[in-house]
Amino acid sequence: MGAIRIGISGWTYTPWRGVFFPKKLTQRKELAYAASQVSSIEINGTFYSLQRPESYASWYEQTPPDFIFSVKAPRYITHLRRLKDCATPMANFFASGVLRLGEKLGPLLWQLPPSLPFDPKRLESFFELLPRDTATAGKIARRHDNKVKRVWLEPVANRPLRHALEVRHPSFVVPEFVRLLRRHRIALVVADTAGKWPYMEDITADFVYARLHGDEVLYVSGYTPRALQAWAKKVRAWSEGRDAPNAKLTGRAVASRARGRDVFVYFDNDVKIRAPYDAMSLAHRLGAGPKPGEAPPPESISEVPRQIWPAFSSAARPHGVSSRSI
Repeated sequence: MGAIRIGISGWTYTPWRGVFFPKKLTQRKELAYAASQVSSIEINGTFYSLQRPESYASWYEQTPPDFIFSVKAPRYITHLRRLKDCATPMANFFASGVLRLGEKLGPLLWQLPPSLPFDPKRLESFFELLPRDTATAGKIARRHDNKVKRVWLEPVANRPLRHALEVRHPSFVVPEFVRLLRRHRIALVVADTAGKWPYMEDITADFVYARLHGDEVLYVSGYTPRALQAWAKKVRAWSEGRDAPNAKLTGRAVASRARGRDVFVYFDNDVKIRAPYDAMSLAHRLGAGPKPGEAPPPESISEVPRQIWPAFSSAARPHGVSSRSI
């Protein structure tokens, strides 16, 4: 079986304080606490702005030795540039300090906007820019421009890099897209979005990446025991190198039964503080963690609307501060 990592998307959420996070826990200790409860976290502040090498180093130091971070790539590349003319922005991203995560650096998540349709030529050109190991990423980082004031250009050691792509336009639900991902060994994100955006389960790489945004209401609703059990069956199948039970496939299934696959699952249903409890519950069902305490009743949690994307500007967000992921 491949390794299984069940975690959360982001960790800096004000409503979580005193509920998931213990009362009186200082904000600077929230990452360490979250990392003691789940085996992986998806960093989403990187989506909104470039971070600093010092932030990555701090995140590394605050987490256990066997912890893994996934990193959400900048929206400047995916949403503003729309994957075009992004060689320099990509260099800036890799120069900003992501390589300081060392062996704790997991997959890189590239999320496309709902307005971007399937364009095989555009994707092919973009995929060819993606580094497949940290040494290549370091070489790309050296091409950064002066927008990056503090840089980190050297990987701790040369390690493979994995990439996952999340799509939100219905035109991607075609076999040609699945074949393109397989040719470039990029994982198709299994995105559960309460029916709002496309849902596919095609295996296109040597790992599986899933994002669970809400069972019935996007970002808000939790997952029932029955739903979590269904997801546990999928995760087991993926880790064993099989297609998930009743998989919704766009292209021909090519699951290998000779070798397991690593599986990364991130819960993003944070509005009612479901994400950490659902992540811990799923991990427990898979034998990868203790049974969590009871989640607070949804009606007891005031619903805080998701933050609107800040305007694109040269001003960076406060480093280490996570926005609500999109």
